[in-house]
Amino acid sequence: MIIETYTPEETFELGRKIGAEAKPGQLYTLIGDLGVGKTVLTQGVAAGLGITEPISSPTFTIIQEYETGRLPFYHFDVYRIGDVEEMEEIGYNDYFFGTGISLVEWANIIEEILPEHYTQITIEKDLEKGFDYRRITIEEI
Repeated sequence: MIIETYTPEETFELGRKIGAEAKPGQLYTLIGDLGVGKTVLTQGVAAGLGITEPISSPTFTIIQEYETGRLPFYHFDVYRIGDVEEMEEIGYNDYFFGTGISLVEWANIIEEILPEHYTQITIEKDLEKGFDYRRITIEEI
């Protein structure tokens, strides 16, 4: 499925819809360049789960856990992962195969440990269509 958004608010709203429809144990991967809107979409997912606390990218902590929504939400940013073994050290299996939902930014870095099935979300810009335009592809893997 391909969705086009033209404002950050539309990107947020798409995330909110994803969060509202999320089921326990779902894993979402989020692929896109720096500044493409991954955090905006993630904030929408959190809102759809009923999480009201501020959401920021866990670039330096690798994972942020949010337990205040209708499901636990585990937000990973693996941009700084140097070796997949670092994911083992933080116990990624407990998150990926738990009762909450996991969203992993830069998941292409840890492809070899991703489960067999997950939802991949790719966000791309096209400046010819406007500064805030995003082409968002959602596919089941």
